[in-house]
Order: sequence, then C-alpha cells, then structure tokens
Amino acid sequence: QVQLVESGGGLVQAGGSLRLSCTTSGRTFSTFSMGWFRQAPGKEREFVSAITRGGSTTNYGDSVKGRFTIARDNAKNTVYLLMNSLKPEDTALYYCAAKSGPLATIPDQYNYWGQGTQVTVSS
Repeated sequence: QVQLVESGGGLVQAGGSLRLSCTTSGRTFSTFSMGWFRQAPGKEREFVSAITRGGSTTNYGDSVKGRFTIARDNAKNTVYLLMNSLKPEDTALYYCAAKSGPLATIPDQYNYWGQGTQVTVSS
C-alpha cells in the first residue's frame, strides 16, 4: 500500500509564494511518475503538473505555466510544487498523485492519491 501525505498549504496574499510537499511511504517512490492536481469548490479536478520517475521530464497545465515548478527528491520520497506569483484563482485543494509508467494529465490514470492540502490566495 502506498500512502501520500501533502503539506505546505496555507493562506497567502496574491503575488506570494508557497511550496507544497508530498511524501510517500514505501520504497517504490522512484518507480512512480508523480502529479499534482487541484480542485476548487464546484469545479472538476484540474491538472497542475507532473514529473517522470527520474525527474527529467515535466509537464504543466496552461494556467500555471511559468509560475509553478515541480521537482522531486527520490532519496527523500518527496515531490514538491513551488508556486510563485499566486493568484486568487489558484485557490483550491491541492492533491498529489502517483502512477506507474509515464506521466499523465488525466486524474483517472493515477493509482494513488493523497488527502490534499488547502491553498487559499487572498486578493
């Protein structure tokens, strides 16, 4: 069983920054592609970013390109999401997810999910 635990969310003013972390249990972290998704109230879950097992390839949703950066540390079983220039529309519950094989942008393709961490951006 793989468990994912997100942290780092909080309340920040527009233009500010946050770094989210997602730590996984077990020794299989380096075999997973990892993704970040977010969901605002009344909206569908939205792809934010993903990274391949070794970290050589990344992908970003259009709404966060140029502002967010994904990275991973396989020695620490952790994936990060650095969020800069935050906007009120970035307010959502942020989830990390893990899957075998190549990275993906569709939530249904991920096998394991964390409980989420809330990010609130005030204007």
